[in-house]
Amino acid sequence: MKNSSKKNAAEAFLLVATTCPDQECADRLARKLLEQRLAACVQQIPGIRSWYPWQGNIEVANEVLLHIKIRASRFREVAASITAQHPYELPEIIALPMTAASEPYLRWLDETIAAS
Repeated sequence: MKNSSKKNAAEAFLLVATTCPDQECADRLARKLLEQRLAACVQQIPGIRSWYPWQGNIEVANEVLLHIKIRASRFREVAASITAQHPYELPEIIALPMTAASEPYLRWLDETIAAS
């Protein structure tokens, strides 16, 4: 791992979550993030049902959840890429810290994602 100790190597990465209205959007976002080498892996979890207040109404939507593994230093670029391609006026883009991961997986992340 570049510039990382074993103790905090996982902290160099984030798990980003976003939702898409359909499979086409999810596929497009996943492909673009991988082509840009901003993500090492994008997992799609179809069939989620989201409930949320929006513009004075309670909305219910069937969505595809994306889990995106990224380098923490690239979060702003990832968020900008998602926003630029996303059909929602206000897409969910949240990041969860990785506090631990196996060393082989961390090496793979480090080798797969372009450095900032």
